[in-house]
Amino acid sequence: MSENPATPETAAAAAADVTAAHAPVTAAPPARPLGATAASAAVPRRGAPMFPDGTGPAADPAGSHHERRIRSFQPRRSRVTASQAEALRRLWPTWGMDIDGLSRLDLDAFFGGLPVVLEIGFGMGEATAQMAAADPGTGILGCDVHTPGQGNLLRLAERNGLSNVRVANGDAIILLREMLAPGSLAGLRVYFPDPWPKKRHHKRRLIQPEFVALAATRLAPGALVHCATDWEPYAEQMLEVLSAEPALENLHSGYAPRPEFRPLTRFEGQGLDKGHTVNDLLFRRRG
Repeated sequence: MSENPATPETAAAAAADVTAAHAPVTAAPPARPLGATAASAAVPRRGAPMFPDGTGPAADPAGSHHERRIRSFQPRRSRVTASQAEALRRLWPTWGMDIDGLSRLDLDAFFGGLPVVLEIGFGMGEATAQMAAADPGTGILGCDVHTPGQGNLLRLAERNGLSNVRVANGDAIILLREMLAPGSLAGLRVYFPDPWPKKRHHKRRLIQPEFVALAATRLAPGALVHCATDWEPYAEQMLEVLSAEPALENLHSGYAPRPEFRPLTRFEGQGLDKGHTVNDLLFRRRG
């Protein structure tokens, strides 16, 4: 995921509509318009919206509602396979949401009362699906802008019967700032965000003091913040920034041992094969 293209870092209806539309169910009814096929949905004409009927993630859900600023991600909407597009069309109306910043998200309704962990930047979703399967009592709200990954995670969730997974499309900062209530999250995960290795691009890194301060306000007391990266200079920055946030406490003296609940991903394996060092960081929201 470097960045899940995070790595990281989404509802046009009012809050009441969000509650009704996102009540947990085991399957969503087919939503593909008459005459459309999965193959045609996967490869839209140049310049055409990928989901013109509104059954999938929007290209720019927040639009001009919020300020322009440096972002830590680059939206990627190409190379959506037929199965990914089909999963998005069928499951997005129930298990997906656009981050439009216009209404408060009711996490209790969205997840049926489960405690919710926000994962920013889930890549293709394999690790997210594994963690959801291993911990069905915790809801995972995966936030990303990578359309193929969104479709793949929904496909995996349906195939494996994972009713505790939801997908948010758009800017995680808008989600945190505008759509989540203070103290509403049971945890935050940021695995292998884009390290933006060039010095002039360091300002694009997600883990910055302003982001961490905002995220801390949305965490319940005792909530776990878990970051991981295979880029050592970024790990050093993460450790410095997280340690400086007064609302958080480090569960270890520095970096943490890799927790068993974080699966070894294909991306991580490739980094290890190249000799990269993977560092985990585990912090807890103070009471």
